[in-house]
Amino acid sequence: MTYPELYILRHGQTEWNAEDRMQGWLNSPLTPKGEMDAARQGEILRDLDLTGFEFWSSPSGRAVQTAGIACGPLAEAVHTDTRLREIGVGDWAGRLRAELPQGTGDDPYMAQYEMAPNGEGLAAVEARCLSFLSEMKRPTVLITHGITSRVIRSIVVGKDALANPSIHGGQGCVYHLKGGTQKMLT
Repeated sequence: MTYPELYILRHGQTEWNAEDRMQGWLNSPLTPKGEMDAARQGEILRDLDLTGFEFWSSPSGRAVQTAGIACGPLAEAVHTDTRLREIGVGDWAGRLRAELPQGTGDDPYMAQYEMAPNGEGLAAVEARCLSFLSEMKRPTVLITHGITSRVIRSIVVGKDALANPSIHGGQGCVYHLKGGTQKMLT
């Protein structure tokens, strides 16, 4: 399937990111670094022609806070959609990663999300991201989360979008997806 042009932002660093704590559907505020991450994303976006673009954000506080900093001066409105929220980590929400069983395989970091008791799982995240993307009609700026960004980029561009994965998933940068390719703007 072909999708409209996308710019994808991950929320800025949060207090829990800095502590290496699982957030999932819970929230913690941006750190001063996170506010700088969002400001940097805003600088990147200001240099682009976003005429005709829609702006959509996860409803999580950290994403909305990032959207306000990065997109507030640019967007007439930023809409929210729960399908853009982060992967649910069930019983592990709020826990330090170091306290949890470690994942195995090619990507132990991602495997840990599949292990979370009562967690959402990657297949469910992919289903809701596909649902959101199938309704897109216009070029869009998305403000979302690390895992959700990875899933969306993998759907739109393919597995090559994750060739150089970062557990930080793009804090402070913007991913540009167009014509089946991805470029990271910094």
